[in-house]
Amino acid sequence: MAMNDATIVQRLRNFLLGLAGFICAGTIVELLLAKHFDKPMQIFPFVLCVAGIAVVVLAWRRPSRAVIQALRGVMALLVAGSLLGVYEHIEGNLEVVREVQPSAATSTVLLKTLTGAAPLLAPGILALAAMIAISATYYHPALARHNRAALISKEGQL
Repeated sequence: MAMNDATIVQRLRNFLLGLAGFICAGTIVELLLAKHFDKPMQIFPFVLCVAGIAVVVLAWRRPSRAVIQALRGVMALLVAGSLLGVYEHIEGNLEVVREVQPSAATSTVLLKTLTGAAPLLAPGILALAAMIAISATYYHPALARHNRAALISKEGQL
């Protein structure tokens, strides 16, 4: 029994949205286990993950042009938050190295900053979730219908 292209694409979209939601949920669990809530800035990834899950569920259940655009916007915030997290982790590691070894050579400071207690790439998981979710919106039918209607409207005016 062969599936048509639309069914295959929809299943792929659902998989990608589910994967992005799962990554956000898993990140919340990991952050809780790591006790990543001591400072106010450490709450930010929780907020981003909850927003990511909410918009993914909304896009999965009620895909419309507005919802797909909202998903893209929230996912852009996840990417920005991910970059901020990488910066914060680098800054935190650098601060510890400078405090513990104030006269260390530049190469030592750099190496210890990159291998410090705060993992540099851990915040990147939010960017990964965002890119997966955004890829699920590529040529999304909710966007195509609006684009087609706008094109027909423009052609009628010419």
